[in-house]
Amino acid sequence: MKIMIRQTPKGLEAYVPKKDLELMVAEQERPGLWGGWARLSNGWVFAMPAFAAPPTLPVTVEARKLSGDEA
Repeated sequence: MKIMIRQTPKGLEAYVPKKDLELMVAEQERPGLWGGWARLSNGWVFAMPAFAAPPTLPVTVEARKLSGDEA
């Protein structure tokens, strides 16, 4: 699923265009976000792609959804 990650004053935010949702990144497996999982504020968990060097934000990536309701 494509998601856009951007930096906001409150922290990292994910925009899920397929669902038209803007959600905060509530928890992440790795400090740099990339290459691990990220849990959004609604409970969805995504496997984030790995990068050799962190991309410049905002960035749109293809992330695999690991868990959470489809609603």
